[in-house]
Amino acid sequence: MKDRDDVVLAFISSRIPGGAVPPGFVILDESHPELNMSGLKTSSVVRPDKIATVLSSLLIGELGVAGPGVCDMVNHAIDSLYHL
Repeated sequence: MKDRDDVVLAFISSRIPGGAVPPGFVILDESHPELNMSGLKTSSVVRPDKIATVLSSLLIGELGVAGPGVCDMVNHAIDSLYHL
């Protein structure tokens, strides 16, 4: 089997649920200092409970990058969701 470059993606939506935030959801509101570097235009929710692995060759481009604080929040959510 030929080596491939895979990318793990998490679902991101600008539709933030009202009320209590479900476990595992990571909210990035417009006041978050790393929102601009992410390329997101408005407050968004990262859903690490909805992940997919895809070939990098299928991706057209990227919006931005997750800053270290966002990465820490998402990693913590993954640890909590999957009891790692």
